[in-house]
Amino acid sequence: MTKPVLHAACLAFIQERIEAARTAMQAAQESSSSETKSSAGDKYETGREMANAERDRNAAHMQQAQQLQAELARINPEAACDTVRPGALVHTSMGQFYISISAGKLAVNGADVFAVSAAAPVAVALKGMRAGEEAVFNGKPVRVTAVE
Repeated sequence: MTKPVLHAACLAFIQERIEAARTAMQAAQESSSSETKSSAGDKYETGREMANAERDRNAAHMQQAQQLQAELARINPEAACDTVRPGALVHTSMGQFYISISAGKLAVNGADVFAVSAAAPVAVALKGMRAGEEAVFNGKPVRVTAVE
């Protein structure tokens, strides 16, 4: 498992979110545009407003994904890390964590790695640690076995 492969998986995660938001925004825009006046009075305005609200909600999702993309762009996956910090691949007694963006569990090359942001509770608990050190997370000891 290499950090560039994990970095690429995180980028793919973001691209999927951006594309899903873009598609949903287009569908909502088409729905809003296709609403026609009817004899039902307010039905036209209600349908248009619902479509606009859906488009706005998806625009917010896209903005969040673009912020994740900017966060990920600040990380150099080629940089070696010896302490837990953004860009580090951390092997622990609880599993493996890529300190990058909040993408959740990624299955890469047959192994599960959790992509978490530096603000995630587990990343905060392990921040600055080196291989061989131990922290307490959720009341349980967590041993850092390696940092890449």
